[in-house]
Amino acid sequence: MNDPITRDTLTDLVKLDEQICLSVYMPTHRSVPEREQDPIRYKNLLRELRGALASRYPQADQDALLEPFEALLEDRDFWVYQRDGLAVLGGEHFFRVFALQRRVPEIASVDVRPYLKPLLRIAQSADRFQVLCLARDEVRLFEGNRDVLDEIELVDEVPRNQIQALGGDLTEATQSGKPGGYSMASERGDPMMHEAGGSGKQDEIDLDRDRFFRKVDSAISENYSNPGNLPLLLVALPENQSVFRAATRNQHLVEQGVDIDPSSLDVDQLRKRSWEVMSRQYRQRLDGIVDQYGASSGQGLASDRVEDIGQAAVAGRVSTLLVEAERVIPGELDQQSGEVHVNGTGEEDGYDVLDQLIPQVLQNGGEVIVLPADQMPVSTGAAAMYRF
Repeated sequence: MNDPITRDTLTDLVKLDEQICLSVYMPTHRSVPEREQDPIRYKNLLRELRGALASRYPQADQDALLEPFEALLEDRDFWVYQRDGLAVLGGEHFFRVFALQRRVPEIASVDVRPYLKPLLRIAQSADRFQVLCLARDEVRLFEGNRDVLDEIELVDEVPRNQIQALGGDLTEATQSGKPGGYSMASERGDPMMHEAGGSGKQDEIDLDRDRFFRKVDSAISENYSNPGNLPLLLVALPENQSVFRAATRNQHLVEQGVDIDPSSLDVDQLRKRSWEVMSRQYRQRLDGIVDQYGASSGQGLASDRVEDIGQAAVAGRVSTLLVEAERVIPGELDQQSGEVHVNGTGEEDGYDVLDQLIPQVLQNGGEVIVLPADQMPVSTGAAAMYRF
């Protein structure tokens, strides 16, 4: 039921034609007893949503628009397997559900476009990454951030182990022990034992591993790395690290991995070990962004004034937009001229300039990066680098 948050998903939502759109956001819980209250809170939000729909669009087919939203209430498994937040977006021609790894406020919105602010800010956060746990007898994929890591249910195209990947083409396992590269959880023997049968047999077994890893690499790249556009960390024994890296074509794979048998770590240990590596990657990326912004500023190809950024965004000139994570700039962006009208009183009126700039930049093929306040190169809440 849950949709992955990918570049294509965000682009599709941003580019939706005007229609009646319903949006529900709410915090959710992973464990009882708090989790038991989530369906009740959701039901209350649906009641609020129905009232807003009747008030704003009295002629609309309310039952048809709300039917997929209300169907979730009857799905008991759906409410058992929640994360930290939930986004449910639907309209006359679409319906999407997203399990979020960060908490969001309770929102019930009816408008001509889906309300995307919380989803876009989470999706564009710079600390998101994926983790590939790889052994010959088990393949697992996780996605998360510095605070949480969740396993992804793999599509059928991703082989779960070497036997499944190679089937009848797999070299017969007649060795007395098990070849290197299996996890500690393998039933093939002591991890320090090696197979009998001479170098020819070993060459065949090594070739099996190479073919298996290439299949895994292709499937992970096509179904997860390329659509998600997230850095990928490899957790595997050293011998598997070297073989996979020699075979991979995945441009999202980070240079440093975690050299350990993934079956020896529970999920929280895996998160901690992964973030030890990814925090360095994260810091390097932020340093590069700041340096790039400084260089662009020196060339007159950057700005931290939302008035300038608005016009550049509408004109398709923004290549990269940096947004402060918790910042709100009350005001409105004219989608035609790019003129920004900032609410000088500082009071929030329901419109946030930053959340109007984000989809505008994405729609024109630019990149958006959401950063904590202490990592922003400016203090205005937004910084943009221009293509020309």
